[in-house]
Amino acid sequence: MITIRRAGDLDARDMADLLNAIIRKGGSTALVEEIDAATIKGWFRMAPDQSVWHLAEDENGTILGFQSIEPHKDLPPEACDVATFVKLGQTGLGIGSKLFEASRAAAGALGYAWINATIRADNSGGLAYYQSRGFETYAHHPNERLSNGMRVDKVSKRFDLP
Repeated sequence: MITIRRAGDLDARDMADLLNAIIRKGGSTALVEEIDAATIKGWFRMAPDQSVWHLAEDENGTILGFQSIEPHKDLPPEACDVATFVKLGQTGLGIGSKLFEASRAAAGALGYAWINATIRADNSGGLAYYQSRGFETYAHHPNERLSNGMRVDKVSKRFDLP
């Protein structure tokens, strides 16, 4: 059974571990350098009144994934950015769907009009995930530089809230 709840400081270490495994695997996130619990806690505090962090856990309290919505400097104030991370080996089990249900409701409650997702163009799983949620492509970003100097293409997708 998958439970969705708000993430908090006590979850930061497990969230960092989950994300670091994804970063080490490579190819699906623009993040290329591992992070620690303090980084996650810092992200929580960047825009606390305009962001929400949800996590999915199993009946044993093991974190299976997490998703954030928050403002982004490249977006207008009526839009928030979404980021989704699901534990390696756990994709395709409905975790992302349950996380997005909670995030979509939270975005509406915060007064956002739409949600942005910017995905690496080589992340076929991420592109399919957002497409299946109803996101529509509205921009392409060729040759974007990652923090390690690597260049990738990115795609921005938009989900309009009712």
